[in-house]
Parts: sequence; C-alpha cells; structure tokens
Amino acid sequence: MAMLMDHLISWMIAVPFLGIVILAFVRDEESIRRIAFGFTIVEFFLSVILWRSFDFTLQSMQLVERVEWMPTFNIQYAVGVDGISILLVILTALLCPLCILCSWTGITTRVRAYLSLILLVEGAMIVVFTALDLFLFFMLWELTMIPMYFMIILWGGPNRIAAGLKFILYSLTGSLLLLVGILGIYINGGHTYDLLVLTEQTYSSSTQFWLFLAFFLAFAIKMPMFPFHTWLPDAHSEAPTAGSVILAGVLLKMGGYGFLRFCLPMFPEASANFAPYILWLSVIAIIYGGLMALAQTDIKKLVAYSSVSHMGFVTLGIFVFNSEGIQGAVLQMFNHGIITAALFISVGQLYDRTHSRAISNYGGLHKPMPRFVALFILFSVAAFGLPGTCNFIGEFLVLVGTSYVSFAMVLISIGGILLGAAYMLWMLQRLVLGEPSTEAAKVLPDLSNRELATLIPLAVLVLCIGLYPRPLMEIMDASVIHLIQQTTGLQVPEVSQLQLRP
Repeated sequence: MAMLMDHLISWMIAVPFLGIVILAFVRDEESIRRIAFGFTIVEFFLSVILWRSFDFTLQSMQLVERVEWMPTFNIQYAVGVDGISILLVILTALLCPLCILCSWTGITTRVRAYLSLILLVEGAMIVVFTALDLFLFFMLWELTMIPMYFMIILWGGPNRIAAGLKFILYSLTGSLLLLVGILGIYINGGHTYDLLVLTEQTYSSSTQFWLFLAFFLAFAIKMPMFPFHTWLPDAHSEAPTAGSVILAGVLLKMGGYGFLRFCLPMFPEASANFAPYILWLSVIAIIYGGLMALAQTDIKKLVAYSSVSHMGFVTLGIFVFNSEGIQGAVLQMFNHGIITAALFISVGQLYDRTHSRAISNYGGLHKPMPRFVALFILFSVAAFGLPGTCNFIGEFLVLVGTSYVSFAMVLISIGGILLGAAYMLWMLQRLVLGEPSTEAAKVLPDLSNRELATLIPLAVLVLCIGLYPRPLMEIMDASVIHLIQQTTGLQVPEVSQLQLRP
C-alpha cells in the first residue's frame, strides 16, 4: 500500500499502457472488451484514491514524483497534482470506462485496436494534466493527437478522411506553436523545463508578449476558441461516439488547462494586456456558438457548436482574473465534460438504432423510449444551465466574476444562455414530442441495462454537483487563490466560503 501511495500518479499513468500490452495477447473480442473495461475501472478507483489522498488546504503541488530522465538537457520525469489538475484527472478516469461501455456493440471491427486507442489516450491525458516538466508535457500533448486521428479516420462517418485531416492539420499547427513557446521559455528561463521553477521566473515585457502569443494560440486551437473552432464540428460529426466523448469531454479541456497552468502564472503582464481582446472573443464565441447550434439539423453538430459556446464561458472566466471567474471556469470545464459526454452518448445510442443523426428523422420518442427521453431531457436542460443542474453554478460564477470587469459582457453572455435554451428546447421538441416521423421510429427499443449504466452515473453527477457544488469548489480554492496571487499579487477570499449553493 505504501508503494502505491508513494507512486500513485505513476501507477495511474502505467495502468492504461499495461492494459494495451495485455490486450495484444487476447484474441476473443468479448474478452478484449471486458479486459479493457476492467483496466479503466481500476484507473477510476485509483482516481478516487487520489482524491481521498489530496489535501485541499494546501496551495502547493501534491504527490510529486521526480526522476532524472535526460540530465544533460535538464529533462525530468516529474508529475504532481493541485486543486485544478486533480479535477481533470478524475474527469478523464470517469469518462473512459463509459467510452468503452457505449462502444460495446457499436464497434464490431478492429475491436482490439479501437479499445487500445481509448486506453492510449487515457494514459496520455493523465500525463498532460499532471506533468511538471514542459518536455514531458509536450510529448504527451502530441501523443493525444494520434489515437484521436485514427479513431476518426478508421471508425468515423462517410466524411471521416476530410474531418481527420482537418483535425490533424489544426492540431499540428497548435503543436508547432507550443513547441516554439516551450523552446523560447527554455532559453529565457534558465535552460530548465521544470514548471515550478519557470513559474517563479520574471520575464521582460517583450519576452512575455511573444511567448504568451505562442502558448495562447496553441491552447486556443486545442480548446477551440473562436475563430479557431472550425475543425471541431467536422471532427465531432464524423467521429465515433467514444471519440466524440473523449474529444468534447476531456481533450478540449487541455486548452483551458494550458491557459491556467502556463499563460497566467508565467506571463501575467502579457495576460493582462491581451485579456480585453480575449474577453470579447469569448463573448463572441458564446453568441456565435449559440446561433450556429440553432441553425443545425444534425444532432451531433448541434452539440458540437454548443461546445464552442460553453468554452467561451471558460475563457471568459479565466481572463477576468478573479476567484469567482476562475473557479467558475474550472467548474464549467468539469461540468461541460459530464454533460457533453452524456449528450454524445445519447446521440450515439439513437444512431446505433437508426443510423441517422438528422433531427427531422425523429419525433415522438417519448412513446417507444421513455427511459431514454427522461435522461435526455435532464442532460439537455443541464446544458443550458437550468438551476439545480451542474452547469448553472459554473456559468453563475463566471458571470459574477465578469460583472467586476464589464456588465455589458454579462448581458451579452446572458443572451448566449437564452440562445442555449432556445436550441436545446427546439431539439427536444423535434425529437421527443409529437408523433414518430417513420414507422421504424414507432418501435425503437428503449435503453438496455448496459446503456442505462452508461448514462445514470452522469445523471447523478449532473444533479449532485448542481445541488451541492461545494466539495468541488473546496478542492480548487487553495490552488485558485495561489494562481491569482501569482498573476495579480492580490489576496483573495475563498469562493467556497461564499455560500453560492442554489
């Protein structure tokens, strides 16, 4: 047990890769599915142990592990977590077993390869969210692209090749900019890749300007921020269900995490100078994403454009530089991962039955699929932030934080929330109410026990976080306060003490 606790993060990194090795020697497809699912469950339980071992009163990195890797270049294997990164690690560990469950019957070709890619991206993302060495961070940042690319082009829809190429070209552009930024900070930061050392360095105004620009563009493409978002709807619409869940649930959060981990603490002056422009881009993204979602006839594309709008709230909260905004942004990342994953899984369940994503091909689903409809309504209303659901508290905190900067932005952002309600309710009306549009739609089977097991944990989280978000806020408090002190030098109160529960 002591060995486990001393190297807990390393065990979490190793488990998915060990699973890939084991799968290579298994031939039976059913056994492959069970073994892959078993490894993701082990990973989830390790994330629970990680959460239980975390001291949320400390500002410093915890459970830190360091091993010299390439001493000549000051490169280390260095990992650790704080109150921000631990939530994204837990989110990753939560969604990956659900990805395997939702692919249980939908993926029938090259099953071993498909499940191995899920395990590969899980292990890579754990490293990205825990890396304390920039070289290590960059290597695994790059690695996350590979499984996603192959999941799109091998198991995607009819336009999967074009969508995959668009995804990889955008991703490579962002990676090139990130590499330039890392090399620049290595040269200007004392020839070290140690994140904790680099965040304590002071850089000149011109150095901050150029390095911030490189890091910002890389993370903006990954998120993706408006106007770098155009690859996202295509990737989502063509990706298999698990690919969409991973992409929307976790991979997009790598951009927001990058802003919090690198841009704000390393380049505070440049962050402040660029903040007004980023805030207005965020507001535009909120409105633009809502309008585009309202115009969609494809369910997957509607949910994809809703992600553009929701990520606008994340960047809005990050760059107001106050505790309410940043905690709201982190909560929004976590909550968006849950809700969007649930929506994409739900859409995938419909697609498995009808092989259609066109909203016009459905209708009257409340008659043949009442269990599906009940859960789908919950996730849809949560997506636009109905009070009592998890998105509400994140958006509320972001708006509170933004009100200290610009009330006009708050009013425009509220317009984006109203648009979210409009396109989600319009979709629900077309899918759920009325009469089935085809004879086949009248006899669609309701959710199986396996499908229910995929969605119910997410439904429970939607309600629990919405009604009582304080545990998540307490985890973040100390880290968010430390981040703001690094960025602005101001002393700030703990948001969890503000009694913001609905």
